[in-house]
Amino acid sequence: MIPSTPVVTSQDILLKLCHSVSHILSKTTSTSVTHAGMVQTITRTCLKPDLGCFSIFDGGFSGLVVINFSSSSAVEIYRAYMMQMGMPESELAFSHTSDEVANVMGELMNQIIGDFTNKVSQELQSSISQSQPKMLTISKEITLSIDTNLTEAVSRRVAFKTEGNHSFYLEFAMDKTEFIPVSDVNNDKEQDPDRLLEAHGTQKNNPYDKDGSVSSQSHQKMDEADELLNSLGL
Repeated sequence: MIPSTPVVTSQDILLKLCHSVSHILSKTTSTSVTHAGMVQTITRTCLKPDLGCFSIFDGGFSGLVVINFSSSSAVEIYRAYMMQMGMPESELAFSHTSDEVANVMGELMNQIIGDFTNKVSQELQSSISQSQPKMLTISKEITLSIDTNLTEAVSRRVAFKTEGNHSFYLEFAMDKTEFIPVSDVNNDKEQDPDRLLEAHGTQKNNPYDKDGSVSSQSHQKMDEADELLNSLGL
């Protein structure tokens, strides 16, 4: 019995995005950034105070990624990142309204989306492109919509925590979609071209033994060919 292959759904794609957020922020800051084990269903995506960042992606499927940082979480991540890069703590900004903080958070968002698109390309064999992430310091909630038609849009929110126990939130909207593995594709990839050539090409067509002499099988074929030519009077 052939084992069934798992279908990748929109929820699985969201989980890949959550892993990218945790992985990139933890790696670049040398701290622990984790996401909650529960996902919240929402009806719309919003930019919220204090620092909001968003990026639109399109291609194999369309969607929108929004990360809303509180002032404390943004400053903590910014300072940890800069200190990891070798900057002295005394020279770092303390306010989330600083241009330095917005620039660093925008760069980290870019790395997160880049890691996510690479995972989609490798694991789902689907290509998506991203817009340049935009980072905004805001004091009021702003509702975002995507400039494209989503088919049965799925919107979700996931909570994250920094090592300093500060919270921020990922909001995600995308097409409701499924990726179904094709077993034949995997079987084709398992074939080794060199072994196929060795088994079906060189072994059958090579008239010589390993020592360079004509093989007995080739001698037999040559004798049969000579007999045929003689019988034809050639």
